[in-house]
Amino acid sequence: MSLPTLNAQLQASGISRRTFLKFCATTASLLALPQSAVADLANALGNAKRPSVVWLPFQECTGCTEAILRSHAPTLESLIFDHISLDYQHTIMAAAGEQAEEARRAAMEAHKGQYLLLVDGSVPMGNPGYSTISGMSNVDMLRESAKEAAGIIAIGTCASFGGIPKANPNPTGAVAVSDIITDKPIVNISGCPPLPIAITAVLVHYLTFKRFPDLDALQRPLAFFGETIHDRCYRRPFFEQRKFAKSFDDEGAKKGWCLFELGCKGPETFNACATVKWNQGTSFPIESGHPCLGCSEPDFWDKGSFYQALFPWERYKSKPGKGGQKHAGKNA
Repeated sequence: MSLPTLNAQLQASGISRRTFLKFCATTASLLALPQSAVADLANALGNAKRPSVVWLPFQECTGCTEAILRSHAPTLESLIFDHISLDYQHTIMAAAGEQAEEARRAAMEAHKGQYLLLVDGSVPMGNPGYSTISGMSNVDMLRESAKEAAGIIAIGTCASFGGIPKANPNPTGAVAVSDIITDKPIVNISGCPPLPIAITAVLVHYLTFKRFPDLDALQRPLAFFGETIHDRCYRRPFFEQRKFAKSFDDEGAKKGWCLFELGCKGPETFNACATVKWNQGTSFPIESGHPCLGCSEPDFWDKGSFYQALFPWERYKSKPGKGGQKHAGKNA
């Protein structure tokens, strides 16, 4: 099965070269690539074949899918997701049951060793029957689908680290994708839900360079998870001045003071929410007046109250990695 290049697909959709180059420049910036890389990125990406993608939704709330579907248009997300060959995603595909499973297996066979496997949701290991698709357990479908995949992208905290299903007492025995598949390159794009633009950028990087971008120690792309929310938060100056809101409706809150004492997990949460933001770059939780929950970190649900301070402010100056300790990078 021969797939058209991305250039051909974009032209057929009426997307101009100017728009495409602007997209490439933005993506290069997001991936921390030099400006000189924009032309190379445009050339490599434009001539890339539409990638075949198999997307498996397991123990999840569909929030990861909704985050992408509800992103504004025209977006970097839609520019890529409209032009990949999304051959299987049972939440949004028209086919169902055996017809859907035939499409998945046909795509895997036609693009053996070349397709990308996207997974959202954790995998129950306590009892395979806790979550099944067309009579097949999640773990069996994951192993079958991963066998000939070129690489795997775990979307959201559930797929990356087990997420909420893994929270104590973990009744389904939920585990992350990387707990099961150990012989494939895996990128974790955590978040509950994750930033859609991070997923897009990883796909663009793979299409351009035929490999995943540099990752941190938790297999997350450094371009998006290399710094903490705290590092880039616009309320950071108030933190340094010890100006904290004591309640959600006091004078400090009204003046935009730091939410640290109300439980903000920004100092220990690595993600790009403070810079990329949500809803067309409109806002992110802290800007909307609510502390960061730390949802892109492992076991965030079991780390105590969302509204209790991480540590006494006095300890901050002596904490290792103050100001956002960078994770050690590696390449997938």
